[in-house]
Amino acid sequence: MLPERTDMPAERVDMGGYTLIENASLANRNTLRVAARAKLLAEIRDATKLPELLDFPAVRNGRLLVLGEGSNMLFTGDFDGTVLAMETRGVHAEALATSGVQVESDGDSARIAIAAGERWDDFVRWTLGQGYAGLENLILIPGTVGAAPIQNIGAYGCEVAEFIESVEAWDIRERRVVTLDHATCAFGYRDSLFKHEPGRYIVTAVRFVLPRSRPLRTDYAGINEQLARMGVDKPAPFHVAEAVVHLRTSKLPDPMVIGNAGSFFKNPIIDAALADALKREHPGLAVWPQPDGRCKISAAWMIEAAGFKGVREGDAGISNRHALVLVNHGKASGPELWALAQRVIAGVEAKFGVRLEPEPVVIGAV
Repeated sequence: MLPERTDMPAERVDMGGYTLIENASLANRNTLRVAARAKLLAEIRDATKLPELLDFPAVRNGRLLVLGEGSNMLFTGDFDGTVLAMETRGVHAEALATSGVQVESDGDSARIAIAAGERWDDFVRWTLGQGYAGLENLILIPGTVGAAPIQNIGAYGCEVAEFIESVEAWDIRERRVVTLDHATCAFGYRDSLFKHEPGRYIVTAVRFVLPRSRPLRTDYAGINEQLARMGVDKPAPFHVAEAVVHLRTSKLPDPMVIGNAGSFFKNPIIDAALADALKREHPGLAVWPQPDGRCKISAAWMIEAAGFKGVREGDAGISNRHALVLVNHGKASGPELWALAQRVIAGVEAKFGVRLEPEPVVIGAV
């Protein structure tokens, strides 16, 4: 066991492999642009330094929050604890000593190990450039690689879990690095083991298996129509990625232009009987049958039908481009954004009898 550390630094100090900042602003570390502060911010560049960092009494005995790009998070207040910002890059080998990306290929597919701090969109574009298939539908999703398995990110008929072989993480409870295989990760719709055991694991790397070729998924949410507009009749993965970029940028507001966290509400998964009843009453409601016999229904359609698309209360609003997106028009606070989100949830439940759940993690809400 490491010796107890009592020399907790003040203000901003480079500790070699990580930097500590006291009373740190998080306004530029969440895409909703909410003003919030952390008692201590640790910027992690070397995952092997995690045991040392976690041994500080102020870290070990306080609250802990792991943060990627903050693209799936709403702060409703300051965080009275330590925020870990994963900024690791490149390959995750046993000693985290090399740079680049670790790839093992058998010709038909490749195993790719990549550090948690890499930007997800950069990684997707790298795989496409290397000729790998699978992640093209997931292009332009904000966030880091390490956040992808936690949320089991998905878009346009694809989920990242399909391509994850294993996740490497620091197990805070057992104080060691663990490798969690696909089954152990317990992936579900926007769900995983990491959500059910919050605070236990810090993801340090993700291992993917990507094929050189696979059947493309183009029959979801206008991809085929966009490919036709592009004049592509025999699409490759990079064509599908281009089509998804067109669709996402036309429908979803850019976080660089207006604060948002992408889709704020999950599409509910409900019993088939209830889905059938709702469909009979509301023919325009989109319903997608699921493998387990239940049905996923469109949260966006219900939010718009309940009259919330484009609604604005002060600087808190629902996008007029896509009803799933909660937006910050300027200086909305976390509590103001959360209050509007709760209004939407209550309104949809009153009209349809279905309760929406937020997709991002809401920090500080009771």
